[in-house]
This record gives sequence, C-alpha cells and structure tokens, in this order.
Amino acid sequence: MTERETRPEPPHGEAHGGTLGSRLNWLRAAVLGANDGIVSTAGLVVGVAGATDDRAALLTAGLAGLLAGSLSMAAGEYVSVSTQRDSEKAALAQERRELREQPEAELEELTELLEERGLTREVAREAAVQLTERDALRAHARVELGIDPDDLTNPWHAAWASFLAFTAGALLPLLAIVLPPADRRVPVTVVSVLVALACTGWSSARLGAAAPGRAVLRNVCGGALAMGVTYGVGALLGAAGV
Repeated sequence: MTERETRPEPPHGEAHGGTLGSRLNWLRAAVLGANDGIVSTAGLVVGVAGATDDRAALLTAGLAGLLAGSLSMAAGEYVSVSTQRDSEKAALAQERRELREQPEAELEELTELLEERGLTREVAREAAVQLTERDALRAHARVELGIDPDDLTNPWHAAWASFLAFTAGALLPLLAIVLPPADRRVPVTVVSVLVALACTGWSSARLGAAAPGRAVLRNVCGGALAMGVTYGVGALLGAAGV
C-alpha cells in the first residue's frame, strides 16, 4: 500500500490556506449586505405604503432608500477597510525595521512562535532559519501578524462589493411594492421579503458552518417586526393626514 493510499484524506469542505477563508469572508459580507438592503428598503417602502398607495411616492421613497443605503454602505466599508489596510502597512513597516535592526531577536521570536504551534525546539529553529533565509518579512508577516504581504485588503473592492450587495437586496422590496396592483402591494412585498430573508439567513448560517434554523428564524422575525412597525407608523400618519 502506497503512502498516498494510507494518508487520511482531509474532511470534505475543510479550508486550506487563507484564500478560501478570504473568499468565505467576502461571501458572508455579500450576504449580510444584501440582507441589510432587503430589510431597510422593505421597512421604508412598507411604511410609505401604510400612508399612501401612490405609486410615484413609493418608487421615489424606494429609490431614495436604495441609493442612500448603498452609498452609505460603500462609504462605510471603504473607510473601515482603508483603516485596516493602513494598520497592516504600518505593522509590516515596523516588522521590516525590526528585521533590519534586530535580526537575531526576530529569528528567536519566529522560533518561539513556531514552537507554540506544536513543533519541537530543534525543528522550530530549523524551520525559522529556512523561512528567514527564503523571505524573512513574509515569514514574520504570516506567522506573527497573520498578514499576506501580497494580498492586503483592498478598500475599493470592499466598497463595490457592499454597494452591489445592498443594491441587489434593496431591488426586491422596491420592485415588489411598485409592480403589483395597489391592493396587493403590501402582501406581495411582505411575502417576498420574508422568503428572501429566510434564504439569506440560511446562506449566512451555512457559510459560517452553523445550524440554519435559528439564523432563519432571527432573520424572518426581525424583518417582519421592522415591516410591521413601519407600516403601523405610516398608517397612523396617513390617517392623521400628515
């Protein structure tokens, strides 16, 4: 029997390296962005529908909410990821300086970090020497800082992803409130939104390797509550002639 035949196979779906983890993070962000778009826009248009059945007013409110929300999400994500990128660059600059000024201390630090991961002292030292000879900065960045110097976070990618995810989610309640006849707008929107929230709840749970039941229930109940409150407020304001 060969070594390949006796070596146990990794569990199905096991993440290997940082690429898959990074991809899953992007997928989770996309699902959550779409979820935000669904809930916030649904609450807005259902609230307006409680006050008026004018299609133009509903379309205007929905478009305004879609644009405001997507741009706000994009701007917030850009600022947040830019801050993270600046921190990563600063950490790499400090590591580069320490490697230049204290090479032996940095070699010892890398050895200890590898020891903490389960290697013996001798093996850790040999591995640290080889990694340092090959690319000292990359070794310390990955082992000590958890950063890939060639794959720093990109704020523009994050901003566009958030913008598109929010827009995609917001389009569902917007179309559901303006396309059907006046007497069916709210029921169609509510059903469409709750089904979509069940899907995003299930997706986010599966991406996080969690049981989907609670995530779906939280999503559906939260969306139903948001639409119920805004519709009630809109109905009261409409009845008052506001």
